[in-house]
Formats: sequence, structure tokens, C-alpha cells
Amino acid sequence: LTEAADLSRTPVDVTAVLDHLVAEADTAAPTSIGFPGAVDLDHREVMARLGHRLWNNIGDPTDTGGTPHTRVLEQAVIAWLADTLHMPADDRWGYVTTGGTEGNLSALHAARRRLPTARIYYSTAAHYSIPKIIEMLGARGVVVNAGADGEMDYDHLALRVRRHRRWPAIVVATAGTTMTEAVDDTTRIQAVLDEHDVPGRHVHVDAALSGIPLALDGRLRLDDDSGIGSIAVSGHKFLGVPTPCGVVLIRDSLRREGAPVTYTATLDSTVTGSRCGLAAALLWHAIATHGREGHRWRVSEARRLAAYTVDKLTTAGWPAWRHPHAFTVVLPTPPTAVRAKWLLATDADVSHLICMPGITQGQIDAFVTDLTDATAPDSDPGPDHPHLPRSIPRPRQTSSPTTGIGTP
Repeated sequence: LTEAADLSRTPVDVTAVLDHLVAEADTAAPTSIGFPGAVDLDHREVMARLGHRLWNNIGDPTDTGGTPHTRVLEQAVIAWLADTLHMPADDRWGYVTTGGTEGNLSALHAARRRLPTARIYYSTAAHYSIPKIIEMLGARGVVVNAGADGEMDYDHLALRVRRHRRWPAIVVATAGTTMTEAVDDTTRIQAVLDEHDVPGRHVHVDAALSGIPLALDGRLRLDDDSGIGSIAVSGHKFLGVPTPCGVVLIRDSLRREGAPVTYTATLDSTVTGSRCGLAAALLWHAIATHGREGHRWRVSEARRLAAYTVDKLTTAGWPAWRHPHAFTVVLPTPPTAVRAKWLLATDADVSHLICMPGITQGQIDAFVTDLTDATAPDSDPGPDHPHLPRSIPRPRQTSSPTTGIGTP
């Protein structure tokens, strides 16, 4: 493929290159169960009808300048998500981003402009974009421990806040950590900040993975009681949009208005300026064709399959677990032969698979079969893994079946 795609060669066989990419993706799809992209939604109508031209949503979503653009659809997406999160109608602003990282950057930039001396607290299980963004902003980051299950250690947060209590606090909570889909409890975070009487605060939720499912449950809310100032979600995860994208929402009262740009007749209120109007149309299409109830059904089916996967693995003698709200199933890292075939996310001794909408029971059954075959007493799993899997950390026991975040 590298040779065929070399643009110094003439002529370039464009059809052959595209055919190769499609064939490679089609071959990998049945065993790609480790990363969070839904595969059950059909976006071909939007791509066919809008994909032949540039749709540039330059500037703020409320701007009217320029053409062609899809800002009306972008506004509808923002309103739908803000309504689903119970965000006050008179205190909301947002836009369609390139993904969760830009959403986090936009929100943390707005927070730091308001609180320029703040320390930014984030857990060891936070997304890798968070320390990168802190460095980009020239801010001071404070790392907080996470438990073995991925949830923030609130006692350690209290220790860190007490040490820096003279400074304002920006706290990044995660709704769906990368490896275990843990959810940080913003109510407990707010209690820590209250206890230490910090001089100014902003709580941001990186909800790239679990934000929309938890919002559809009513477990994630950005109403006034939540105290949450901003949130970022991904569009290419639960909504399965075929291009990286997302949405950031920030309380309008906590940000500065963008500067006007004369020649584009727009406000410069976003990170990138020019923005992908096709992504906004794809998000709008995914929401419009399924609605809240359709997406709630997708959530319940994904969780049902995740529960089935835990039972299937446990019955096969392979310890696995999941948080009650999660699509993510955590298990000991399988042998090399299994990982060569199945695309899993792995961090040292722990791996996960994610039962995103579109993953089937047949795929799970095939994976468990390969796993048990590779670890049978008469098999050779290789020097990197024993026949019997080691135990792995499980979620902490709490009085409620799920971890609350921004719940009333």
C-alpha cells in the first residue's frame, strides 16, 4: 500500500489504493472490539448527499455569514445535548469540535481565562489529552490518584486541594475513563472544594465516552444544582459518526465572548476557526433518525451485551468485570495469539473490550472461544502469559449500583 500510495510515482492507481483501504478495514472489523466506536448507525445518506462539497461552519454556531454551512444543524445538536443534560436554557453555549481533546481544550481554556492562577486537578486515570492541554495552556497541573477501578481517589484529592487551597481550583472529572469506563463523582468533588473553601472553582467533565449514555439515563446533569461548568463529549464514539468529532458545552456565564473577525463576518469563539460542517450534519442525522428513545434502546442493548460478556468470560474461567453503567469489560491481558487476532486495548496486565452498539453476541462468543482455546491445558500460550489468568482489580463496593456524577 505504501508503494501504491507514493505520490512521486506516475500514474497513481487511485482505485487500487482505495480498494485496499476498504478491504483492510472490512477484514479488521469483525475482530475490532477494543476501542469505542459504534458501528450500528448508517451515515451513508449524509455522506452521499453532502460529501461532495465543503461545508465550513466558520466562527460561532450563531453566526450567519458564509456559505455553504450547516450551522442550523449544529445549533440543533447543541440544543438537543444541552436539553438532555438539563442545562439551563439561559446559560449554555457550545459548538461541534474535532473531538474530545478539542472540547477539553476549549473548556479548560475558558476556565483558565476566568481563573488564571488556578491549579488544574486531574486523576491518573484521566485521558492523556488533559496533561497535554495543561502544558499547552502553561497552567499548573496537580495529579490525583485514581483507585484500581479507575475512579478518582477523593481522599487524595482532599490532600492535594488542602496543600494548594490558596489558589482557585479547576477540577477535571472523567465520565468514562479510558481503561475501565469509571465515572468520577462530581458531588464528592464539590464537597472537597467546599470543605477547603477554595477561592474560585470550575468543574469540567471529560465525558467523551460515557457522557451521552449517562445523560440519556438522567445520571449526568448540568443543571444549576450540579455545579458543573463545562463538558466535552465525542461524536464518533456512541453516535458512531465516521469522522472524529465531538461537542463542547460551557456555561455562557463562565466564558468570554469571541472577538469579531471583519472579513468573515463571524465571531472567533472556537479553537479552530474553520470547522467541519459535515460533522455537524452527521451528528444531527444520527440524533434525528433515532431520537432519545432510540438511543436509550441502544444504551440498554450495549449494556446487556456487556453483562453477557462478563458472564461468558467468568463461566469460561477468565475473570472479568464491568462497572454497572459501562459498555467496557475489563479482563486480564490475553495471550499474544489472541491479541494478534483481536484488537483490544491493553495496559500492562489489564485489557478491555467495549460492547459498543453494533458489536454482536456472535463476536463475543468467537472471542471467548479463541481465548479458551489459547489457554487450554494442552495449548501453548507462549512465554508471556500463564495458562490461568491472574486476578485483576475490581470496582470498589458502594452503596449505590452506579457512580453518580452531577446527579440531583
